[in-house]
Amino acid sequence: MVVLTVNAGSSSLKLAAFTSDAKGLHVCGEAHFEADATDPIERLKAFMEKHAVAQPQLVAHRVVHGGARLTSSLRIDAAVEAEIERIAPLAPLHNPLALTWIRACRSLLGVDVPQVAVFDTAFYAQLPAVATTYALPQELCARHGLRRYGFHGLAHQAMCRRWQALRPDIEEGGRVISFQLGAGCSVTASERGVARDTSMGFSPLEGLVMATRSGDVDAGLVTYLQRMEGMSAEETAQLLNHQSGLLGVSGLSGDMRKLLATDDPRARLAVALYCYRARKYLGAYLAVLGGADAILFGGGVGENAAAVRAGILDGLEWAGIHLDAAVNLATTGREGRISSADSRIQAWVIPVDEAQILAQEALAAIEV
Repeated sequence: MVVLTVNAGSSSLKLAAFTSDAKGLHVCGEAHFEADATDPIERLKAFMEKHAVAQPQLVAHRVVHGGARLTSSLRIDAAVEAEIERIAPLAPLHNPLALTWIRACRSLLGVDVPQVAVFDTAFYAQLPAVATTYALPQELCARHGLRRYGFHGLAHQAMCRRWQALRPDIEEGGRVISFQLGAGCSVTASERGVARDTSMGFSPLEGLVMATRSGDVDAGLVTYLQRMEGMSAEETAQLLNHQSGLLGVSGLSGDMRKLLATDDPRARLAVALYCYRARKYLGAYLAVLGGADAILFGGGVGENAAAVRAGILDGLEWAGIHLDAAVNLATTGREGRISSADSRIQAWVIPVDEAQILAQEALAAIEV
């Protein structure tokens, strides 16, 4: 069987194809594109031709938001498609794009090829109430679906599964704190492969400092700005999502590589704040889990920026975390342990393979 995976983000597109047999999944083609105006059908045709991909018998789509109803990977039928569209206002940059690709694949491959939606929010469907509930009037929350959903679920799930494979001696992976650090950033606390808390909430804006997103801010600050600057809801969303984060603090760029390459004091502050906020969450999640067996780093920044990993883990010897500075510096874009031999909690770089998770989830969904 040939399985096609489609991971359509707001700024990039990842396509991959696998053959599935009794021995598992085998990559037969993969490509990463910057988001542009290329027609999805033409993009898919070119991908299949370039990589000599046979007609797929199954398609898996990453869908960022499943809301409160779509809490597991599901074969896409009219009802699932309608629900993805209904909750599109919760993820306006992502869900409509996923629908575009679902419809393009149907048009090109035919209605008989099953398509499966794999939801980023599904990994967090079983979070405890204390981790999902906002301290707002609950009638209002029920009416509008106001809760902490969590995002980047595929990435955190991929890191946890890989850790479980690396350490089969620890029952189901034990307690894990995983960082997905890219343009968007999140951290998740998991126990035996089950998420217990995560930094992103109702939207992907909550939590860590990101490339252009603010992460946590005082809600009173937002209403103050709206009064004093006369900002509309749309202008406020633009400020918090696209003009803040590393870009806002540095005034230079949201690209971590550029900030690490300059001595500009604003850039240094932006990087320091980024690491400080992540370190605060790490400490909080040590409390949530009662300790940890592993700290995992994935994503473009997490996998490639040794200085950022060092900044996040700085001063955590009290918690039993000891970084091997030389090994950390040498571990770029590849898997490897970066903590020293005497570290009670291991720290690892785990390159994130979302495509593999997409394919596995899709195969499991059609077997149900």
